[in-house]
Amino acid sequence: MSLHPALQPYADAWTHSIEAISELVLPLVEGEWNRRTPCPGWSVRDLVSHVIGLDCEMLGDPRPIHSLPRDLYHVTTEHQRYMEMQVDVRRHHTAPEMTSELEYTVIRRNRQLRNESRQPDAVVRGPLGREITLEESMRYRAFDVWVHEQDLRAALGVPGNLDSPGAQVARDYLLDALPEVVAERAGAPRSSAVVVDVHGPVEFLRTVRVDIRGRGTVETAPALGPAATLTLDWETYVLLACGRVKPATVIDRVKQEGDLDLTAAILNNFTVTQ
Repeated sequence: MSLHPALQPYADAWTHSIEAISELVLPLVEGEWNRRTPCPGWSVRDLVSHVIGLDCEMLGDPRPIHSLPRDLYHVTTEHQRYMEMQVDVRRHHTAPEMTSELEYTVIRRNRQLRNESRQPDAVVRGPLGREITLEESMRYRAFDVWVHEQDLRAALGVPGNLDSPGAQVARDYLLDALPEVVAERAGAPRSSAVVVDVHGPVEFLRTVRVDIRGRGTVETAPALGPAATLTLDWETYVLLACGRVKPATVIDRVKQEGDLDLTAAILNNFTVTQ
């Protein structure tokens, strides 16, 4: 293996999740590919198309030349239009076409990862043509594939892998966004602290401290007398942070303490994915 050690955890997480996705969809009959997923407007076929399409872009394949229909209600932003292109171009593919393309894409990506010799800070092309580092690209890919594995499991009624390597990547990825959620979006008071206590397959307790200038940072040390505390399970945390549910639908799974206006503001701004 020539893969840099800093990149290996992301490669391992991607591999674990993509293999799980392959196992989930391989036995599906044609009709099951049309099941709705937690992603608005996307079926199982659409979600797998998205996974295939972004991995093809990681391989450097050209994006499809395709005109999107005008009546896609769930496509309202430029980012969504970008993501929808790889999905819509495959909307009429059959189950065997989908599974064979997924298998072929996984083989190609595995080969690419085995031969990857670039450094983590190498600049690569990301979504929407944005230049990002190879490490950022692989980290986001591991996160994205794990989240969509969970979407597929929800659609197919096959829960699992909430504590897999991809879940560990997702935890760190989502925690990086927590200071913005608490300090900027929810407007937590300056010189205050908010505790988020998560239990379940992935457990952690983090304190978001907001300094005198209103900037937030995440700490592992618990806060004494925090302004607010949120206690919830890992699955609910993921569903909220990835925008799969509205806070009102899972409010019974979230314990709120302290400033309830602040906890409500945090929950209403919890989504960090696009």
